[in-house]
Amino acid sequence: MFIATLLCKPGLNVLVPALTQSLLSAWGGRNLIWLAAMEAAEFEILSVPENFLQVWTDMQKKGVDLIVQPKVGRRKKMLLADMDSTMIEQECIDELATEAGVGTAVSDITARAMNGELDFEYALLARVELLKGLPIKRIEQVYQKRITFALGGEVLVATMRTHQGYAALVSGGFTNFTRPVAAKLGFDEHRANTLLQANAALTGQVGTPILGREAKVTALKEISAAQDLQITDVLAVGDGANDLGMLQLAGTGVALNAKPNVQDQVSIRVNHGDLTSLLYLQGYLKSEFVTPNNVSEVPR
Repeated sequence: MFIATLLCKPGLNVLVPALTQSLLSAWGGRNLIWLAAMEAAEFEILSVPENFLQVWTDMQKKGVDLIVQPKVGRRKKMLLADMDSTMIEQECIDELATEAGVGTAVSDITARAMNGELDFEYALLARVELLKGLPIKRIEQVYQKRITFALGGEVLVATMRTHQGYAALVSGGFTNFTRPVAAKLGFDEHRANTLLQANAALTGQVGTPILGREAKVTALKEISAAQDLQITDVLAVGDGANDLGMLQLAGTGVALNAKPNVQDQVSIRVNHGDLTSLLYLQGYLKSEFVTPNNVSEVPR
């Protein structure tokens, strides 16, 4: 048995009942449930339809995300999330580069690396080298003035943790940002690269080992094992080529507003909904969402 989920950007109201009912009928679905009025709905189907890709493309044009996945085991016990352009709306290294006056050079390398055109480690070292001499105090200023959070992130983390889920932030970025971001959003732990410094300024080097694509896969395995969970219990989300390994290995891997190269290799893609879409994919009703101030501490 499979579940077909339809969702759109909150407040857009393009997911009208007629559209949902039409697809349900065409695919021979049953047990329609509105997870949120005009925002998210799901129904059961016996198998993945042969015309799924064509229907997915048509739905994208209407501003609707369409996901088909097995019904059994879709509610996960662990969230493993990328940070840059996933939990936050920026690429931190690009923001640091702008502060250092090398924004254009760095952002070009970032774009190519995230689409899989450049080796991640090489791209990281090349970009950080351009940051040499940037005063450490400017990093905090970048975080305070330039970083904004993606919609739905706090609710996603709070809801999963309230339901005894574990949340880990794993980034190819830097601990200078994952530390405050993890604290703000309620993650249980975080992993990222370390910017080396001397005399209150960046040296242009990164601590080793570098956290890239393989390190994210390792993190998935290590953290799930430490929590006595299976890899199939993990919901992973990211947008760049360095996320592909963990997205393809996790029980559910979600490409969120991902680069074209990533979307081509991941079956679950969300381009219109916000981070609460990851709750709808697990079958949560909007009435079950938890706001950060109401997170219940549960034994782990």
